[in-house]
Amino acid sequence: MNAMLKVQDLTVRYGQSEVIHSASFQAAKGEILAIMGRNGMGKTTLLKSLIGVIGAASGSVQVDGKEVLDMAPHRRVRSGMAYVPQGRMIFSTLSVWENLVSGAPGAVEKSTFDEIFSLFPVLFDMRKRKGGNLSGGQQQQLAIGRALITNPKVLILDEPTEGIQPSIIKDIARALREIRRIRDLTIVVSEQVVSFMMDVCDRVLVIDRGNFIHEDTRANVDADKVKRLLAV
Repeated sequence: MNAMLKVQDLTVRYGQSEVIHSASFQAAKGEILAIMGRNGMGKTTLLKSLIGVIGAASGSVQVDGKEVLDMAPHRRVRSGMAYVPQGRMIFSTLSVWENLVSGAPGAVEKSTFDEIFSLFPVLFDMRKRKGGNLSGGQQQQLAIGRALITNPKVLILDEPTEGIQPSIIKDIARALREIRRIRDLTIVVSEQVVSFMMDVCDRVLVIDRGNFIHEDTRANVDADKVKRLLAV
């Protein structure tokens, strides 16, 4: 595998408690990788450690062959990572347009905005509306659009379907596939909804208590087995 994202022996601790235990995985350019697990099993901690919001005790995180583990989050963004946090974390008092440009490292080409608005037409329609007045699904689309402003090589999303109605979940799945097609970037998404994973991913990893316990490709994945692992 020609890895765009390579994680090796990543260990994360909260105080004396080890939460992620020497995790290793890779994601190729243009691959959509789903990391699945129940609440409290380490998904969010893992993703936050990739972007640098939580510091890692040891290990390696490489983006396109460049080590980023010792970098601050903003430097990881400059190195090609973008992060859509759980709960979306948009600026509720800023307009949709202001939220989008808040993620920009500098001047943004018109073509980038055109691409985002083609992916999420509702953002163009509501570009003057305050972020706090959008629905949960619309806020999720805004959060993804804001992340894409930086033209990342690796897009990381933490539970993007949480609290979103099924019809919008399908829209987000469609958008992620389209983003991959247009930009050929790597997408890592944490999830609990098996149907979304089956709709979007190329490969799935299941995490339990900070360890990966199952891996499979989309072509071979047994959805019922994954559901059983998530129900344990």
